Amino acid sequence: MTQTSPPIADRARWQAFAVCVAVAALTILDLSKVNVGLPSIEKSLGAGPTELQIIVAGYALAFGLALVPSGRLGDLYSRKLLFIIGLSAFTLASAACAVAPDINTLVIARIVQGVAAGIQMPQVLGLVQQLFQGEERGRAFGLFGATIGVATAFGPTLGGLLIAIGGPTDGWRLLFWMNVPLGIVLLLIAIRLLPKAQVRDPGARNLDLIGIVLLGASVFTFMLPFVLTTGGPDDSNFRWFWLAGTVVAVALFIWWERRYQASGKSPAIRFSLFTISSYRNGLLLATAWFAAVPAVFLLTTLFLQEGLGFEPVFAGMVSIPFALTSAISSLIGGRLVMRLGRKLVVIGVVVAMIGFVLVLLAAVLPPAGWSIWLMAGAMAVAGAGGGFVISPNQTLTLAEIPVTEGGVAGSMAQVGQRVGTAMGVAAASSIFFATLYREGPGNADNVMIYHDGFRNAFFVALGLLSVALVIGLLDLRRRAKQAAGPDAEEPASSAAS
Repeated sequence: MTQTSPPIADRARWQAFAVCVAVAALTILDLSKVNVGLPSIEKSLGAGPTELQIIVAGYALAFGLALVPSGRLGDLYSRKLLFIIGLSAFTLASAACAVAPDINTLVIARIVQGVAAGIQMPQVLGLVQQLFQGEERGRAFGLFGATIGVATAFGPTLGGLLIAIGGPTDGWRLLFWMNVPLGIVLLLIAIRLLPKAQVRDPGARNLDLIGIVLLGASVFTFMLPFVLTTGGPDDSNFRWFWLAGTVVAVALFIWWERRYQASGKSPAIRFSLFTISSYRNGLLLATAWFAAVPAVFLLTTLFLQEGLGFEPVFAGMVSIPFALTSAISSLIGGRLVMRLGRKLVVIGVVVAMIGFVLVLLAAVLPPAGWSIWLMAGAMAVAGAGGGFVISPNQTLTLAEIPVTEGGVAGSMAQVGQRVGTAMGVAAASSIFFATLYREGPGNADNVMIYHDGFRNAFFVALGLLSVALVIGLLDLRRRAKQAAGPDAEEPASSAAS
């Protein structure tokens, strides 16, 4: 199986990479900037907790469902074509969100937007795998991680600014209108710059439709109960019965994939990928990380807006220090990752946890007028750690993956991130709102209620970060034992994974 990419001029490779990163940033922005617009959407369209939850977590659900089939199609046929289809659909869906006359239309358009994002993101990761190798790939993922970190953290600020410009009633529409001209410009550039040629596995020309459907059912039934969790009194316990469907769907998926591969065909997911420790551990760590961090941003904007009464633009600005420091540390991490390997990621998680603990203390201990400034300073500490997590972990996760499997391997990593996001956001926000519902009646101290809700929900995010840390430490310990043993396997790759 050929593992090298068709030769492309150096300038052309970096130009294509710039387009990919810009589109990825546009996609990720919609995971964070829309959070700031939820109170505005609630007032404008009369949305309830369930609709608001779907706007956030439903986007992640649709995103996750589309990742693997589109990643597989990109690997088999054309990443450029799938990229263009996804970007076109994302732009059209954004326009539909912007003109939505009611909450039901907005929810549907938002889900379509998530599907479109899931179509284009695997192509971005597959193209990075295709365009770069070795140390150069580490630098590329460093730039990629810096951009994604800035997009994630700057999203609330941008969202708040757009709402300030558009007004409290319809300002949220600008959150979606922004995507339209940018999407059109990037689409025209992508058509011109993205490479047509790509390495393909000549023995993998079939598309495992049944496997894709079963995997989609597994992801859907697992994520749906979390998407439907609001923390309100109307939550139904019956939603958790969907998890029984997850067990059935996963069992059928594993049985089918093994049977399909035994027949000599190429399955939707090669289980052999999960025997690669760098890939498996990186995927698990990223899932825990992305379960925690988007929940932190959502909780922070809700607390500052609804609890302390800050305008959306100021609530969003708290994340700017995170964006700046994470961008810097991502660039540094891209240069250090091949030398320090997983140690760098563990250091990043520890620093980020320290920063987020400081965010919690800054929110609940000082007077409200001081909280927003102290939280911003603590976010700078968390961002410095976060930059050592996202891009280095991405590099390590895909370091040993064949180029021909880059799209589907990247898709599974993204599925883990989207599943984590849906779980983390649902768990944290439901505890936040459940605390408000429980303590609200008869309690005259409104600020203390929000302090309690923020604190209780924030412990969920810190717990998820602890899971990421444990995964990283266990991986370090296993690698150290493997390197020290007389029969250590893969000695050359253990330092980088």
